[in-house]
Amino acid sequence: MRKLKLGLGQMNPTVGDIDGNLSHIRDMIQHARSEHADIIAFPELALTGYPPEDLLLKPTFIEKNLKALYELVSFAPDILVMVGFVDKRDDIYNAAAVLYAGKIQGVYRKQYLPNYGVFDENRYFQEGTDSPVIHYRSMRIGINICEDIWYPKGPLYTQALLGDAECIVNLSASPFYAGKREVREGMLKTRAADNACYIAYVNMVGGQDELVFDGQSLVISPEGGIESRGKAFQEDFLFTEIDLDHVFRVRLHDPRRRKDKLSQTYGPTHWNPDSLSVWSIEETQRAGSPEKEKTALRKSALSEPMGKMEEIYEALVLGVRDYVRKNQFRDVLIGLSGGIDSSIVAAVAADALGPEQVHGLFMPSMYTSKESYEDVLKLTSSLRIPLETIPIGPIFEQFLQCLSPLFEGRERDTTEENLQSRIRGLLMMALSNKFHWLVLTTGNKSEMSVGYQTLYGDMAGGFAVLKDVPKTMVYDIADFLNIRRPDTIPDRIIDKAPTAELRPNQKDIDSLPPYEILDPIMESYVEDDQGFDEIIAKGFDPRTVSNVLRLIDKSEYKRRQSPPGVKITMRAFGKDWRVPITNRFKDI
Repeated sequence: MRKLKLGLGQMNPTVGDIDGNLSHIRDMIQHARSEHADIIAFPELALTGYPPEDLLLKPTFIEKNLKALYELVSFAPDILVMVGFVDKRDDIYNAAAVLYAGKIQGVYRKQYLPNYGVFDENRYFQEGTDSPVIHYRSMRIGINICEDIWYPKGPLYTQALLGDAECIVNLSASPFYAGKREVREGMLKTRAADNACYIAYVNMVGGQDELVFDGQSLVISPEGGIESRGKAFQEDFLFTEIDLDHVFRVRLHDPRRRKDKLSQTYGPTHWNPDSLSVWSIEETQRAGSPEKEKTALRKSALSEPMGKMEEIYEALVLGVRDYVRKNQFRDVLIGLSGGIDSSIVAAVAADALGPEQVHGLFMPSMYTSKESYEDVLKLTSSLRIPLETIPIGPIFEQFLQCLSPLFEGRERDTTEENLQSRIRGLLMMALSNKFHWLVLTTGNKSEMSVGYQTLYGDMAGGFAVLKDVPKTMVYDIADFLNIRRPDTIPDRIIDKAPTAELRPNQKDIDSLPPYEILDPIMESYVEDDQGFDEIIAKGFDPRTVSNVLRLIDKSEYKRRQSPPGVKITMRAFGKDWRVPITNRFKDI
């Protein structure tokens, strides 16, 4: 019986920290050896971190990554290592090295380079053409990278059908958005069943600017069943033992494979015969190998998938933690207003960093209600975070006095409202400078879409936690938190009408449609690329739709000046959304 003892190193690299990533990979290889694994695989571009973006245009970056790979070659001569790196030939490639017995046995170069959404791989990389099958210990193993496996007739098809690969190892860096796991797992199950092979899928985990990688690596059987799943939003080590003889038994019962093989030989072909190659790896004599073969591999438990709100919340927590830590901050500062948005940001930060590293600042004006102060006190007590208070009323009056000669004869308007917000931004940034605290902004995607935030005011900060979280989802997160830990978010914060409290009796609905109307209009326009006619066909009031679309279009200049934030939806403002600021096209 041919058993493959497989390890998947679901790791959290840091972009550009090649030495640190190398050290981490070494530690994980050592752990895999202690577990008696035959193979250990790491994610896409594990040595450099993903995505390295324009660091790839720096020759010194590429050379340092190659130096790290050569250092890794001799580290574990008795275990086959698959690791993502940047290969350099006549051009550069998103590649995976196969290391064994003190040398590089082969290099796979990614064939399908994504160039949509948050991806820009055609900007940097050349496409690979070779689809290798590794012959190792009487086993046949294919290797490919991330996007390659999404194509039904891609490298996996060649490796499994023509190369008879029994297990395909896919090195991936697949960013999270709500619902991505179900889509990804469905695709991988289909690939495994259609090709009657095992799929070992190792995904990156961690936060990188606005992207979060969720992990949840997989081992899938030839029937399309999930045998192992890694933890979500955490580093993990998956160990499993797969029966490669089982692949042959499954293939005996699959007439599709026979027909496909026949068509490749005599009929229309989808396969370039020059693309298939075989890497034969001769096993070295390992010290103690007879005893090692008898040692059973410890099999990892099958992690249960999270529910939708738990996934979203954990993505926010990981995104904040890694952005803060990887950018060498220790503490964060949050302006607390007694509203739902700042309360959720504070809860996320406390879970990400620990409450002692989260500082709340309450900045009341003459329009701030007593209830808001009470709610802030209750929230900070619940989260156990410290709170400071700086009233802005006297500062506001001084600003008005300075401006009065220029403002004379003009009615008060949003200028005075925005001035309060900008005073708060100024105070927040002063504390940030003095204490090296990172300011977390509190605006949500709904507000960001229509420009209902103040440039250089409540938009001032280093990281926008809720930038891609619609307002209605903010309430869903609050409900989730209160189920997980009762009374985390005080009921009154959830129940009261949203308000900026910048003028007497102000409510958000004075300026915007109710969020339960705004959010689906925004989602249709931003995420689904639907136009005015398609949206009103859903039953929305034409004047409301026209106003929302107009506000989204005109607010692009603000969004360009906002800090990064965690990607949660299929299309987030930022890399996903590249609309020109100077633009006269109107879809109305």
